[in-house]
Amino acid sequence: MASGLRSLGHEAEPVTLAGLEEEGGPTGGINLDTHIDQVARLLDGEDRAVLVGHSYAGSVITGVADRWAERVAALLYIDAFVPRDGESCWSMTNDEQRRWYAEGAGRTGLGVEPLPFFDERARPHPLGSLMQRSSLTGAHHAVGRRLYLAAVGSPWIASSPFVATADRLRHDPAWSVVDLDCGHNVMAYAFDDLLRLTVTLA
Repeated sequence: MASGLRSLGHEAEPVTLAGLEEEGGPTGGINLDTHIDQVARLLDGEDRAVLVGHSYAGSVITGVADRWAERVAALLYIDAFVPRDGESCWSMTNDEQRRWYAEGAGRTGLGVEPLPFFDERARPHPLGSLMQRSSLTGAHHAVGRRLYLAAVGSPWIASSPFVATADRLRHDPAWSVVDLDCGHNVMAYAFDDLLRLTVTLA
């Protein structure tokens, strides 16, 4: 995605969140605030950035926009959580995913192990980042351009934890929601559509 955006003349900064590095170690002490701080630092000195978040990272970009709405030109959520104040990934997801969080963290108690069908580069996800509640003032609502891409082509769509989020936003005039006929890994399954829609916000 970053290469595609750069080839079209845009600047792009892909972010590997703390604890998810290729040689990542223990994930204790890493929570949602850790990731919000990490991304917010990238906005230092920026005028107007488009923040893009997939899945869990929807909570991250929401938190960043709540701190620095004036530096955010648009928000793009890719089949992602869109938290309200006091919500966590744990509270927003469904029972199937909660079982994965709990069982997946059983080995270390610190990170949720990737599921077998995940990309081979996936690393255990810091449990604290999934459990910590978002603390939002509402300042992120000042970001006028908000686009949600809903992956509706998966045969497992009925069990997707993101359906409820997409349905909520469809009824909110402040949001644009676009359905993509693909599974949750939108970057892999609908790359061209994703690149095109990202550019519309740049």
